[in-house]
Amino acid sequence: MNIALIAHDNKKNDLVQFATAYQTIFSKHTLFATGTTGMRIQEATGLPITRFQSGPLGGDQEIGAMIAKNNMDAIFFFRDPLTAQPHEPDVTALVRLCDVYSIPLATNMGTAELLIRGLDEGFLEWRNILHKNGESHER
Repeated sequence: MNIALIAHDNKKNDLVQFATAYQTIFSKHTLFATGTTGMRIQEATGLPITRFQSGPLGGDQEIGAMIAKNNMDAIFFFRDPLTAQPHEPDVTALVRLCDVYSIPLATNMGTAELLIRGLDEGFLEWRNILHKNGESHER
């Protein structure tokens, strides 16, 4: 499955620790990330990650484009709810796309724990069925 890893600045350490703890599960999937987050996770884990621009420079939108083309299966986006983000419209658009296309989205450690365990148990196999059947979400 294609998985995106994104974190606001104050949450990057949390996502790096999470990716390190679940490195074995993440290693079974294709990983994508925004710039600095991806670099930090790669350095900590050695996992191969396709890196996009940083979020404020368009990385959120690059991941959003993958969602719109049915090329993203899950998102781990550790958001900082206490700090204003200059690219908040991009963040809102990404969250909206996850809702429009039914992409599982974890925005904090609690939901991330549930999503990673579900991923490991095969609870997202319905995404593979969509891919196998060539279904897209075009409207």
